[in-house]
Amino acid sequence: MNNNNWKNSVVYQIYPRSFNDSNGDGIGDLQGIIKKLDYLADLGIDVIWLSPIYDSPNDDNGYDIRDYYSIMQEFGTMDDFNLLLEGIHSRGMKLMMDVVVNHTSDEHEWFREHPEYYFWREEPNNWGSVFGGSAWEYDSDRSQYYLHLFSKKQPDLNWENPELRERVYEIMRYWLEKGVDGFRLDVINFISKDPALPDDPEGDGTAYFMNGPRVHEFLHEMHEEVLKHYDVMTVGEMPGATPDDAVKYTAPEREELNMIFTFEHMDLDQVGGEKWNVKPLDLVDLKENLEKWQHALYGRGWNSLYWNNHDQPRVVSRFGDDKEYRVDSAKMLAACLHMMQGTPYIYQGEEIGMTNVQFDSLDEYEDLETLNMYDEKRAEGWSHERIMQAIYWKGRDNARTPMQWSNELNSGFTEGEPWLKVNPNYPEVNVEKDLASEDSIYRYYQALIKLRKNYEVITHGNFSLFDRDHPSVFAYKRNWNGESLTVYCNFSSEEFRYERPAGKVLVSSGQVVEDHEYVNLGAYSSIVFYDN
Repeated sequence: MNNNNWKNSVVYQIYPRSFNDSNGDGIGDLQGIIKKLDYLADLGIDVIWLSPIYDSPNDDNGYDIRDYYSIMQEFGTMDDFNLLLEGIHSRGMKLMMDVVVNHTSDEHEWFREHPEYYFWREEPNNWGSVFGGSAWEYDSDRSQYYLHLFSKKQPDLNWENPELRERVYEIMRYWLEKGVDGFRLDVINFISKDPALPDDPEGDGTAYFMNGPRVHEFLHEMHEEVLKHYDVMTVGEMPGATPDDAVKYTAPEREELNMIFTFEHMDLDQVGGEKWNVKPLDLVDLKENLEKWQHALYGRGWNSLYWNNHDQPRVVSRFGDDKEYRVDSAKMLAACLHMMQGTPYIYQGEEIGMTNVQFDSLDEYEDLETLNMYDEKRAEGWSHERIMQAIYWKGRDNARTPMQWSNELNSGFTEGEPWLKVNPNYPEVNVEKDLASEDSIYRYYQALIKLRKNYEVITHGNFSLFDRDHPSVFAYKRNWNGESLTVYCNFSSEEFRYERPAGKVLVSSGQVVEDHEYVNLGAYSSIVFYDN
């Protein structure tokens, strides 16, 4: 999207396995997505981001790719994909594909036929896998160890090899020639490793592969070889990227990517960088972090705005109240994010306030990271109960339970046995119920998306935080070209009073009472004022 349309677009992420099953095998598929395209068009979104649909042995739910040119059999066929793409475009929407090129599956033909595309050593260094344990696995066929920053079935690609890079660019061109409109690039800031592969004093190796020595060179080359020749939207997933890094990745004159996914705000409810060591969110930390990113990229790069994705727990459970105030807190969180500068991303089910899940048994969980963590923490002496509470709070399967379409069996997701259990609250939380109400979370998301199309200050305005030390209210202003927004979001069940700003109310949620002098914010409420 070279004309910068991505700056006022809204993206909707689909995790295909959990979205909609058309054939009763319990697994979401491409025909299932096709059946729901009108639902997405009515929501008002501009771009659909599909998590990986390529042929895969599914060690990491499709992020271990065996063949970049084939569709995973469980999801359908290339003919199904072509119909999906046509259906998306005919409704005025665009399609962004997930591209995983930091690693492949160990079942990809390259792993045996082109070992030079991977990292091999006689002895491992001390780097750790993101999924736990060593980042090295012994291969008896070669009598060497290979590097895998994720699962042992996800060997890392060696981007130092120019032939490998060209093979990657061929893959990207193939999908762009089919008519795909953009790419989400998985852990793309991991692609450049220190060629010496040294031991890391910190023990995890991140200093030598995160934002590595040639990463900007590689991404600029990708732009020159592929991206600049198409009308394309790009976002890079980048753990460990700082605002200064983000400017380098997204500044237009550097010709790398349009935007990145940062993780900093997703790490604020954990202790000491340990995902599973959970603490309550300090709202002041969240405000200051998002302010930092809003300021750092203003006029220099571009922000991605998100609360949820396939790797994160449900935000209404995480930063809101998913019981008494589920509807109000879901709307408030939406307003807080969507009124900022950047491209908003909605994850499937977010628009109806889907919540975290608490399965009774570990056997009911499917996520590889979660299952590996359980074994590690038990070995460290954590109790079963403590680990299960951490899984309930931060486990990735919270995001992956099937989409809740109705109060029918299995939430209308499948007529078969779902690959992952449905959240038992589906009779109360489902699309059918939200569509029947004019005051639902879905309708609120519709309204926020329309506002972004109609008020340029949302796309272009600067960001000014105020009442920054308030422990419960997130309040900020946006200004641009004589227009202003004032946004109040109450992250608590208490009530607060503020002076009423000038202008009209664009949108509000929860119990908000306002007159010409004051605005009273009820529990988990929000209100947005506009003036010009």
